[in-house]
Amino acid sequence: MFSMTVSDFLLTMASVLLFCGVVVMGIGILTLIGKLNGKEIRTIADQTTKLAQKGITEEISGLVGNARSLIEALDQMVKTTAGIGVFLVVLGALLLVAAYVLVTRIN
Repeated sequence: MFSMTVSDFLLTMASVLLFCGVVVMGIGILTLIGKLNGKEIRTIADQTTKLAQKGITEEISGLVGNARSLIEALDQMVKTTAGIGVFLVVLGALLLVAAYVLVTRIN
């Protein structure tokens, strides 16, 4: 049978937490970098701006209102993506701190 001391168990748990913390923090950083600078979001925003300008020059109020709604939705999407990225970075940092605490408890 496999026997494990308390020190071995704490070291194993700390290793797992360290690995998970690094992975989660990496995903959070990639989310912040990748999604906020996304080419698709910028393209949609540019096209929406052009659409709104066309609606203003041609006095089409419905077109301007829909363009405004689309811009607000894009803004909310960017905020949501940033929130998820920050949450993942904080969660990764907490996992790293937990791993450190476990390592310091090993005698």
